Amino acid sequence: MDLLFLRSLALTGGDWVIYGLLLCSIAAVAVIIERGLLLSRELRALETLNSALIGDWDDRDLPAVEETIRAHPGAAARVLLAGLKQAKHGPAGVEDHMVAATLAERRRVEQRLLVLGTLGSNAPFIGLFGTVLGVIKAFHDLGESGSGPEVVMQGLSEALIATAVGLIVAIPCVVGFNYFQKKAKDLLMGTELLGRLLLAHIRSAPAGRRQ
Repeated sequence: MDLLFLRSLALTGGDWVIYGLLLCSIAAVAVIIERGLLLSRELRALETLNSALIGDWDDRDLPAVEETIRAHPGAAARVLLAGLKQAKHGPAGVEDHMVAATLAERRRVEQRLLVLGTLGSNAPFIGLFGTVLGVIKAFHDLGESGSGPEVVMQGLSEALIATAVGLIVAIPCVVGFNYFQKKAKDLLMGTELLGRLLLAHIRSAPAGRRQ
């Protein structure tokens, strides 16, 4: 039964593989658009917050710093606010909570990148699988019909389409995955920079002004 199933699968050709790859490409485009919008928004928010805070730490007490941070959206602001909630417990508590909040934001900004990484790594092999199925079907049809080699050549050319589609899907996924990983790293590094400056400001502030 298993052999019959494998035989019938091998003789289906690679058309269904191509359709599957096309569906995967739609999912990949959706992820690229969604992650691109998210990371662009987060990086703009980080830049705005960075401009609002850099250079003014020494002139502000913690309530003023917190008010400035609350006026800005984005992952960096959420991380800093998570730390500021523990300011009364000293720098150690602030740092621990910012680390935890940063890990949560990392998970958020890297969400769905697994789709791009998986498709980028495996789409060429899926396309190659479709090509192999197409080649098997082409030679089977030749044996059944007894026609000339032109039948095989036509079948082979159609089978190679699956490999081409696999590469077409994989290349944008790999580029997108690497690009968004870089942008996510930039976002998290910028957030860590602001977090370190906040910690330094808290350490330099008198204990009575950490409330």
